[in-house]
Amino acid sequence: MLTSEDESYEAIRRLAAGVALDQALDVTDPDSWIGLDFGVRELAWQRPELLHSNASPSGRRLSWDSDAPLPIGTWAGKPGDAELALALCHPDGRIREAALGYVEERPALRALVVIRCSDWAAPVRERARALLAEVPPHRLAAHAELILRVGRRSRGGFAQELLIGALRTGPDAQAEALLDSGDRATARLAHCIAVERRLLPAARLAQTAARHRDVVVQDLCAEAAVAALGEGTSDGSAEVVAPLLASRQPRVRSAGVTALRRAGRHTDSEPYLTDRSTVVRACARWVLRQGNIDPAPLYRALCADPTSRPAAAVGLGECGVREDADLIRALLAHPVPGVRACAVAGLRALEAVRVGDVRPLLDDPSAAVVRQATIALLPWADRVPQELLRGLLAEDRPRHQRVAAVRLLRAAGVYA
Repeated sequence: MLTSEDESYEAIRRLAAGVALDQALDVTDPDSWIGLDFGVRELAWQRPELLHSNASPSGRRLSWDSDAPLPIGTWAGKPGDAELALALCHPDGRIREAALGYVEERPALRALVVIRCSDWAAPVRERARALLAEVPPHRLAAHAELILRVGRRSRGGFAQELLIGALRTGPDAQAEALLDSGDRATARLAHCIAVERRLLPAARLAQTAARHRDVVVQDLCAEAAVAALGEGTSDGSAEVVAPLLASRQPRVRSAGVTALRRAGRHTDSEPYLTDRSTVVRACARWVLRQGNIDPAPLYRALCADPTSRPAAAVGLGECGVREDADLIRALLAHPVPGVRACAVAGLRALEAVRVGDVRPLLDDPSAAVVRQATIALLPWADRVPQELLRGLLAEDRPRHQRVAAVRLLRAAGVYA
C-alpha cells in the first residue's frame, strides 16, 4: 500500500519524466500539491538523480545543484507545466521566483501560486501574491480547501483574506457551492459567509444545524435560525423549531427550546424538562419561567411516577429546594435503573448526598447507577468502608463495580 509520501515521490518522478500534470498527480486534491511541494525539496537534496530525465519533451533539465547556473533564465520558449511545477517547488528561491514569471496564463499551476504566497523567501512570496491578486475572485473558490490549509501557516493569511473577500462580495452561488464541501474548514467558512450574508432561509439553517456533522456549523446555523425568528411570533416557527428539537445534539436541541420562547410557545418546552442533557433542561426551565411558569412543581409531580421520564429526579435536584431531597431520596430504590441513576445525580445537584443512602448502590447491577454513586461518593471516599470496596474488587464482580472500587480507594489514598 502506497503512503502519501510514496505517492508524492511517484508524482515527482512522473513530472520529471515529462508526464502531463493532470496525469502525474491528482490536481483536485490539496494534499497532492502540498506533498509535491515538500517532496521536491526533499528529493532535491537526498536523491537529485530521480528528478533528471532525458524523456522531457523539451530536452531541458532543471539543475538541482545550488552552485550551478540558473536554468530558467536561459530557457528558449515557454517551459511545460510539468517543468514549471517542479521549478515552483525548487529548493532555490531564485528558481521559484523565476518560475513564477511563466505562470500568469497557466491556471493549471494556480495551486502552486497559492502555496508560494506563504513562501519563506520574501521576493518569492511577494511575486506570488501579486499574481494571485490578479486572479478573478470567482476562480479562487476552486482552491478554497488548499487556501485554507495554507492559511494556517505563519505567512499564509494573504490568500485566505483574498478568498474571504471574494466570498463576501461575489455571487451568492459562489458561497453556496462550498456549503456541501467535505473539507471541514471550507464548510465552516462557507456557512459563516452564508449566515453573514443571510443567504439561507431560517428553515434551511435549522435543517443544517440538525443534520450537519460538524459542531461548529451546527452551532452557527442553530443560532442563526433562532435569530431569524421574529420575537413573539409563531409564523413559520414550526419548520424552524421542529428540526432543532429533533436533533441528537444537545446544543442544537437547546437552541430549539430557546426558539420556543421567541415564538411565544412557552408551555411547549415542558417535555424538555426531562431531556437527557443538562443544558437542554436548563433552557426548558428558563423558557417556562419567561412564561411565568415555575418548573419546580412540575418536577415534583413527575417524580411521583418517573418511570417514563427518569430525568425528573435530576431536574428537581437542579432547581428544587432542600426540602425536595426526601422526595428524590425515595427514588434510590426505584425498580428502573435510569430513575435510580438520576436520583443520585439529583441529590448531588441539590448537595444533599448522604453516604449511608448512596453507598448500597455501589453493588447495583446497573453500570449507570454505580457510576453516579461513585461520583457522588468521591468527596467522602474515606467514609466508605474499605472492606466493602475491597470486596468489590473480586474477580467475579462486574467490571463497573471493580472500577468504582478502584476510584474510591484511590480517592481515599489507600490504592496505588
